[in-house]
Amino acid sequence: MMMSVEKNDWEKSIEFHGHSCPGLAIGYRVAQAALAELAAVRAIDEELVAIVENDACGVDAVQALTGCSLGKGNLIYRDHGKQVYTFVCRDSGRAARIAVKASAWRNHPGHKELRIKYFSGAASPEEREVFQQIQRERTERILEMPAEELYEVRQVEVELPPLARVFDTLICAECGEPVMEPRARLQEGKVVCLPCAGQYSRGW
Repeated sequence: MMMSVEKNDWEKSIEFHGHSCPGLAIGYRVAQAALAELAAVRAIDEELVAIVENDACGVDAVQALTGCSLGKGNLIYRDHGKQVYTFVCRDSGRAARIAVKASAWRNHPGHKELRIKYFSGAASPEEREVFQQIQRERTERILEMPAEELYEVRQVEVELPPLARVFDTLICAECGEPVMEPRARLQEGKVVCLPCAGQYSRGW
């Protein structure tokens, strides 16, 4: 009979994301810091809210460790392209903003050129192995970096978003598919979904 081996948080993050990488390591360290700073535990419902300012690999670790997710309504995405994460505890009202420092992304010489070749499919087998080794080393470095070198944590005040709501479902008159009420549009007197409604613009 095989014994069940409990995965640690890093292994759970890798399992959720699909692979280990520097970006995932960033999110892992950020999520750990947030839970410690707010004396919080993984959210079962919406007890903890995460506001993420990027859609990169690290967000998967945030979801895996904190329990904040789009489906539960406690993961809020803001398209700022920044490695900044804000966490809010609904029970205490406390919030922490964690900004990753530039030093976290210190690259090996030639890494940028090698990365371009790797992801374009132009890298040789030897270059692919070199790139993967660099990624492993960067990941390990991020996991072991002192917190003060990796990120800055600040207590902030954040207006809590409302709890997730369940809306009525309407049927699109064009495609016949269900659509949640606040995302429906009225077009020529008919209820339609956003894809069927299309876009209207005067150029601004």
